[in-house]
Amino acid sequence: MKRVLFLIMLLLIVLTGCNNDEPTPEERFSQYIKLWNEQKFEKMYGYLSTSTKKNISKEDFVSRYEKLYTDLEIGQLDVQLTKTDQKKEDQKDKEKIDLPFTAKMNSIAGEIQFDHKASLVKEERDKKENWYLNWNTAFIFPNLQDKDKVRLISQPAERGEIIDRNGNPLAINGFVNEIGIVPKDMGDAKDQVVQQLAGILEISPEQINNKLNASWVKPEYFVPLKKVSKENQEVLQAAVPLPGVQKKDAGARIYPYGEATGHVIGYVGSITAEELEKQKGKGYTSADLIGKRGLEQVFEERLRGQSGVQIVIQKEDGTKSVVAEKKVQNGENIELTIDADLQRSMYEQLTGEAGTAAAMNPTTGETLALVSSPSYDPNQVILGLSDKQQEEIKNNPNDPFLNRFKMTFAPGSVMKPIVASVGLLDGVLDPNSGKNISGLKWQKDKSWGGYFVTRVHSSNGPVNLEKALVFSDNIYFAQTALDIGKDKFSDGLKKFGFGEEMNYPYPVEASQTGALDSDIHLADSGYGQGQIEMSILHLADAYTTFVNKGNMIKPTLLMDQPKEEVWKPNLLSEEQAQLINNDLVQVIEDPSGTAHSGRINGIKLAGKTGTAELKVKQGEKGKENGSFVAYKVDQPDLLIAMMIEGVQDRGGSSFVVKKVKNIFENQ
Repeated sequence: MKRVLFLIMLLLIVLTGCNNDEPTPEERFSQYIKLWNEQKFEKMYGYLSTSTKKNISKEDFVSRYEKLYTDLEIGQLDVQLTKTDQKKEDQKDKEKIDLPFTAKMNSIAGEIQFDHKASLVKEERDKKENWYLNWNTAFIFPNLQDKDKVRLISQPAERGEIIDRNGNPLAINGFVNEIGIVPKDMGDAKDQVVQQLAGILEISPEQINNKLNASWVKPEYFVPLKKVSKENQEVLQAAVPLPGVQKKDAGARIYPYGEATGHVIGYVGSITAEELEKQKGKGYTSADLIGKRGLEQVFEERLRGQSGVQIVIQKEDGTKSVVAEKKVQNGENIELTIDADLQRSMYEQLTGEAGTAAAMNPTTGETLALVSSPSYDPNQVILGLSDKQQEEIKNNPNDPFLNRFKMTFAPGSVMKPIVASVGLLDGVLDPNSGKNISGLKWQKDKSWGGYFVTRVHSSNGPVNLEKALVFSDNIYFAQTALDIGKDKFSDGLKKFGFGEEMNYPYPVEASQTGALDSDIHLADSGYGQGQIEMSILHLADAYTTFVNKGNMIKPTLLMDQPKEEVWKPNLLSEEQAQLINNDLVQVIEDPSGTAHSGRINGIKLAGKTGTAELKVKQGEKGKENGSFVAYKVDQPDLLIAMMIEGVQDRGGSSFVVKKVKNIFENQ
């Protein structure tokens, strides 16, 4: 029994001794690889040989890996030990072993992959033998030596340009003049030059001096101060003759149509820290520009392209080797359906008024103009607004930076053809049957208390649909809305796209019906008041129904989008659409029509006026927004919708009619 116990003890000692054997080189290097894949560089340092540690400190080892992997955006690291035919017994008496491995990783310049050999040596530490790695910089990249430098070379992508349907440039890459100072050339006139230049460039002397006193500045260096347009000859002629002042070409985004396209095109600007974080992983750097507003922002991904990047090893002798490279991909050029000359014409007609306008080809759905007024000049914004310019914008009550064509507003009586369409489609409205309306005000019953619907023109005899449109009879359409009823009225407007996001490249607010929770709200909605709100683009698009045999066309903004697509089919029959079209012609042709002042000899127009009164309660005089929608009948290639705020005491909607008429006449 004692002999058996002795043998068991001896066996356990032997087995324990086996378990305490030193790891194989493969096992040891596999542990190192695991830490490498996890980028645990501090722990990796513990696996390095004594000779390696003499050449590189732990701090330098860790910082080199961390900096390179961060700067090069190394990710998806995959280091694998390559299988060999070496047998364990063949390694038993060796003091040094070479093991092959492969390394794969993604980087800012694309995938990097290489094969290499790791040399492991046997060392005794703390009375125990183990395998340690003879590390060198070739483990980072194969051709990298101690004194080599890793460079990241970037080739910026050229931003795509935006052009109109006729090839006219709306946003292009060009050059501006950069005004600056070479300090040594100012001589003894520094204070005088700084004072004069500050006035010319509309910046403070302190700003100039701060730039001149920057740590990088040397007397012979050109110190840039401000970029100015090449067209700004007044500034150039005043600044450049001053001692030490020079101009240089600088690349810049140019917006040839300035304010006229400010809101639709937008502008670019330097990327902020917040934007950089939001765009993380998309290749942006702190030196990049990014779309800030308008289509520059909407189409940022298509316009910006992808910068080319090279990871390069630079030797002491100046020679270079490329580790990885991603070719530059320039941004995409975008062609809009916009007609830049029409856009400018419409903007100029608004003459700084607070308002908005949209123009379409009603048969193809192409957007020909999208205007918001007042506007800003994106060229000034990207070059830097002076304190004076910023103050002027701040004090402008109409807010030049407010984009009105993406917003919704109360349409007023331009809503009436849509309400008529809902009534016709549901069979509630008989266009030939007259409503017996008397006087200039009406209420459904005494339950309305002191609330009345009012109209401008009294009628002689029954009012049919044509008369109601020609005279813009609020009472007729209030009664029509009540006849339709809340549910059918709401459903009818939904068929016209109310409450629905338009599938349109530029984000435009969805039109809304608001609350239809009382007869008064429903009646007011019948003539475009109540809580009804529409965007100018949706308003314009709704009128395409009367041109396209009862189908509402889908609006487009890009030339490569399909044309003549229907957004809302069968809103009216062909006969019903023609009926409303004929009535809208009479709104202009009839001498008593509300838009008769918009009649043009030689151009047959159909249209509708509208005035929305914004007031807190009945009996008070409120602000009035005037609207007018008109389109060419015989050759329906242009439809214009315009809204101007604050037309009270200026002729109401007739103020807008004149402006739209001018646009048609100038086409």
